[in-house]
Amino acid sequence: MKTYKGIRIYETLSEIVAPEHTCLVVWDVQNGLVGRVFDKDTYVSRLTPFVNAMRERVPVVYTLITSLPQHVQSGWGLYSRMRRFKVDDPAKLTGFLAKGTVDAEISTAVTPHEGDVILDKTTANIFVDTPFETMMRNRGIQSIVFTGIATEMGIETSARDAAARGFYPVIVRDGVSSMDREAHERSLQSLERLAIVTDMKGILSAVG
Repeated sequence: MKTYKGIRIYETLSEIVAPEHTCLVVWDVQNGLVGRVFDKDTYVSRLTPFVNAMRERVPVVYTLITSLPQHVQSGWGLYSRMRRFKVDDPAKLTGFLAKGTVDAEISTAVTPHEGDVILDKTTANIFVDTPFETMMRNRGIQSIVFTGIATEMGIETSARDAAARGFYPVIVRDGVSSMDREAHERSLQSLERLAIVTDMKGILSAVG
């Protein structure tokens, strides 16, 4: 670690993910998404022990996709969903991960425990219209470790924004996944340049 004009600069992974200033994010590990990732047969089995081990060391925040009612969504929001689900009329869009459905629930493999935070959000950015940043500042968090689904969507978007806000963004390479393997791999390559990308073993070793 270096100190420059009163600013602490963490350099090693152990410094960056020290438990006293680190939080784990479990991004959108919901039933309706878990079953669609390219590595669905092994993904959750890897993630479960990692989340449980990290919980003993750092605070854990789960995110949930919580869509706005369609009549108050933006034109872009509706258009992008129409494109994703290949429909030509917004009236044909069904409730994606609608609240109260089994698909919207967090996978039982990573069930939140007492003390974990469950954060509803309406965009692919953990900072937009949520109290996440306030919670992190209140806890003295400086490093955010990201796991979850999907790598090239909310995880990359949130990691980029985390860096812009002065947090250390850490991506767990084998703790993130996607419905699109190529997009996942491209995103990890991009994230290598703007965040810290490492694996579960490295993180657990670093947090002690």
